[in-house]
Amino acid sequence: MNGNLILLNDHHFVLSVNFGASIFTIPDMDSEKIRIGFLGAGGIARSHAFALNSLKYFYSAVPEIELEAVCSARKESSNSFAVKFGFRKSLTLEEFKSNTKINTVLILGPNKVHFAHLKLALEMPSVTRIYLEKPVCSNLEEEMEMAQLAVNSGKQIQVGFQYLQTASVREALDFWHSGKLGNPIHFDLKYYHGDYLQKSYRDKRQTRLTPAPDGGAMADLGSHGISLLMAFLGENLQITSAVQAGRFADVPDDSDLFSLLSLVQPENFAAGTMSASRISSGTGDLVSLEIYAEKGMLRYSSHSVDYFEYYLEETGQWTRHIVGSNYTPITSFPSGHVPPGWLRSMIHAHYIFLGGNDPKAFMPDLKHGLAVQRIVRETAKYLKNYRDLIQDNGKK
Repeated sequence: MNGNLILLNDHHFVLSVNFGASIFTIPDMDSEKIRIGFLGAGGIARSHAFALNSLKYFYSAVPEIELEAVCSARKESSNSFAVKFGFRKSLTLEEFKSNTKINTVLILGPNKVHFAHLKLALEMPSVTRIYLEKPVCSNLEEEMEMAQLAVNSGKQIQVGFQYLQTASVREALDFWHSGKLGNPIHFDLKYYHGDYLQKSYRDKRQTRLTPAPDGGAMADLGSHGISLLMAFLGENLQITSAVQAGRFADVPDDSDLFSLLSLVQPENFAAGTMSASRISSGTGDLVSLEIYAEKGMLRYSSHSVDYFEYYLEETGQWTRHIVGSNYTPITSFPSGHVPPGWLRSMIHAHYIFLGGNDPKAFMPDLKHGLAVQRIVRETAKYLKNYRDLIQDNGKK
């Protein structure tokens, strides 16, 4: 994180806020007790509780962590979460805000409350760091106010794009930015699963079927894909068109189940596609990335998470770079060759969040979160144009 200012590009409503060492400092891991408050007590909150409790097993130097309080919209959920996962208190929102022991807040509630909860956390004088789950907000007005609120807050803000901390992705990013493959020419990224083909699954997740950009596949899954692309290609990606597919009677037409974006990177005219799907049968939980460049290509798939591959024009050879769970020189537990899982990247994201030193890590700060949110928001506009076009053609 480095930075200085808010940048607004009127043509594309590009919002960016850069937070650097001049604005906040991350305390040494051993120098401070971390007193954590959770805003949210759902499934993702359980994953964060697991990650925080697992840090001591994976890293030799971790801060002392105290699970101070949890708050959620339903008091019974908050109470049971506190008891089950070892939080000292279950609080109402007002009680949470006035708790001066909390110095670290994790914002883990539904998408529609992320903005309000960030405002609340920024107003807590004892809070020095905030972990904000994606998407950071729901509309342009919230993006603009969020940028203004945070620019001089003096607080560390990290956005929940944990996939960036997957061991193979971390190493692939380091290799890509070495410049050995030259400038990108074209690219393709997919993030697919098929669970929403089942009505019983959709019925349990009605809050995720709200209209884009608050809900839908691009906001939920695609935001991770956009984040990955921006880590490799920069945050000035622009949409040229979008389409969506899949219709079910119980899903609003403006909540995309599958959507595909055509994107360009204006600096070097690289172009490609990024798609997100909740209805791709047989994919499991697939993240697939291919980047074709002047001197070769790079590819990664979560179906073979232990490695990434690259091809060099100069040698005419493919190289498979085996990574496993190897985060050396920081850590390698239980050993480097053990296959990493989804939760492993979340544990590393918390290590970085709480002050761990990893020069290879891509830090998804609020600037990055707002850049991703710009694409998510603009996707909703392009998808509406597409739906209107299809509807008009159907009337002819």
